[in-house]
Amino acid sequence: MTRPAARSGSRTSADRLARLLNLVPYLLARPGIEIAEAAGDLGVTERQLREDLELLWVCGLPGYGPGDLIDMAFDGDRVTITYDAGIDRPLRLTPDEALALVVALRMLAETPGVANREAVERALAKIENAAGDLVGAPVAVRLPGDTRQVEALRSAVEGGRALRITYYTAARDETSERTIDPLRMLMVGGRAYVEAWCRRAEAVRLFRADRIDAVAELDEPAVVPPQARPHDLTDGVFRPSPDLPLITLRIGRGERWITEYYPCERVEAGDGDQWLVSLRVTDLGWARRFVLGLGPDVTVVAPAELADQVRAQALAALEAYGTPVGDGAPSADPAVGAVTQ
Repeated sequence: MTRPAARSGSRTSADRLARLLNLVPYLLARPGIEIAEAAGDLGVTERQLREDLELLWVCGLPGYGPGDLIDMAFDGDRVTITYDAGIDRPLRLTPDEALALVVALRMLAETPGVANREAVERALAKIENAAGDLVGAPVAVRLPGDTRQVEALRSAVEGGRALRITYYTAARDETSERTIDPLRMLMVGGRAYVEAWCRRAEAVRLFRADRIDAVAELDEPAVVPPQARPHDLTDGVFRPSPDLPLITLRIGRGERWITEYYPCERVEAGDGDQWLVSLRVTDLGWARRFVLGLGPDVTVVAPAELADQVRAQALAALEAYGTPVGDGAPSADPAVGAVTQ
C-alpha cells in the first residue's frame, strides 16, 4: 500500500472553508448578483463558485432538515440567498471558545518572526476586553524551548546584528562554532528557528533554537549577501530530494508511527503485521543512530552500507556491555540480528 499525501489537500480544504464562510455574507449584501461577477470578486472560476453554492445547500444548523439548511434562489445566472441559517448573526463565543482564541493570539504574539506583532496585540486587547467575563483570570503563554535563547535571537533579528553561536548538528552528532547573519525568526512544528546566512557554509541555513548551546551578539551589523533567499517551509523544515540517501526498513506494528512522523516515499504491507517503509535521510550517520534507537522490531533492508554500520555498532555495544561466559568471550544477543539483514 502507498500512503497518500494529504498536505496539499488540507490546504485546499482550509481555503474552501474560508471562502464558504465569506460567501454567505457576501451574497446577502448583493441579492441577485450575477455568478460571473461574484466569481470575479471572490477570485474563483464560475465552475468553482457553482460547486461552492451546491455545497452550501447541504450546510446549516443542527437538525439539517427543512428550515435548518441554507437556501438560495436562482434566476438564470443570478443568485440570491433566501435563508442564511444565522450566519449573518454576530458571533457569540462560549467561555471555552473565548479562552482558546485568547491563548492562540497570545501564542501568535510570542511567536518569533511575526511581522506585525502590534496588530496581533491590538486584536488580543479588543477580544480580552470584550470577553473579559468569559475568560476570567489573565492567561500567560510561554513558547517551548529556552526563552533566553529565543529572546537573544529575536533581538538580533530585529536589531540587524550578526551572531556567533555554538550549534549542535543532530544529523552529524557534532557541535560547531558559527558566525551567522540572521534573516528572520520563525516557528515550524512548534519549534523556534532562526534562518540566517551562515558564513562558514556560505549559504542560508536554519538553526533550531533549542540546539544553540551559546549565543553572543557581535558588535557588527548583519550582512546578508544579495543571493541569500529564505527557504520555502510550506511543507516543513525537512524537504526530501532525490539526491539524498534512500533507506528501506521493515517495521513492526509498534514502529508504524514512523510513517506519520517522517515523510516516507513508500509504505507497503509486508508479511503479517510488518510494513516496508522507504524514506530519504540527510545522511547514513543519522540513519544509523535512528535505527539503533528504534529497537529490535526494525530491520534494515537497504542500503547494505547502513545495515553493516548498524551491525558493527550493535556488536561494539554488546562487546562493551556483554557478560563474559565460558572462555571470556562476550555473550551473544539475538537483538543484533533483529536490527540488520
